[in-house]
Amino acid sequence: MWYHRTKQQPGQAPVQAIDRSMGHRGARRATELAAAVLLASWLAGCAAPTGVAQQGSALPPGFVHLHAVAPDVQQDMRYYGSNNFMGRPVAGYHAPACILSEPAARAVQAAQAQVRPLGLTIKVFDCYRPQTAVNDFVRWGSDLSDQKTKPDYYPAVPKTELFQRGYIAEKSGHSRGSTVDVTLVVVDSMRASKVVRGPLTDGHEVDMGSPFDLFDARSHTDNPDLSPDVRHNRRWLRALLGQNGFRNLPEEWWHYTLDPEPHPDRYFDFAVR
Repeated sequence: MWYHRTKQQPGQAPVQAIDRSMGHRGARRATELAAAVLLASWLAGCAAPTGVAQQGSALPPGFVHLHAVAPDVQQDMRYYGSNNFMGRPVAGYHAPACILSEPAARAVQAAQAQVRPLGLTIKVFDCYRPQTAVNDFVRWGSDLSDQKTKPDYYPAVPKTELFQRGYIAEKSGHSRGSTVDVTLVVVDSMRASKVVRGPLTDGHEVDMGSPFDLFDARSHTDNPDLSPDVRHNRRWLRALLGQNGFRNLPEEWWHYTLDPEPHPDRYFDFAVR
């Protein structure tokens, strides 16, 4: 539990101890004054601060909600709902919120500032991931009877090989707080057509050749079997984020980690709220 210690304000009379020689009326008034001062101090301590600090007040030091830093970045937080490879909400996600280390959030903000004049916006699918969620992934991966999402997420990979191939693991870089899963969305197709390729429709994602979280070689960033337009789009996304301090995971075109990370050896487990 946190306690708030109130400093005496300039010009404020100190709360004096009640002398036993005071009359009952004076003692009562002094007691009421002391109670009023303490109540006002307590309420001031409970008042929510504004801006980024308001979002960060419920988070460990150094973490922020992305919407407090970059409110125009789109958020489609897949693990809060059922539109994911498990087909259900994932443990540890209590809100559809993107949380990142502050340096990572600022880097996403910088990338967003670059793409907006180009008719594009960044969309995030996942950000900080609690260890509780990773443990839920492991339980799901070990349950071979649950394969209802196989056609959409791992059609060419036996579930028995998800661990072996690295699609599921007991630790995730997301739990260190500086990894983000991203794509691009078209805002103005005319402007966007100058930098990305393929069918471009306002409000729709840029064609990256495979959906988010597809466990397949098609998701490898430099897969040579994809169309020239898709390969261009993936390279363009990688260049954009690389300019802002992120490195890509070669097996997943959407997966980017800030380099260097502020917490390279620590895996967090606070809930996403």
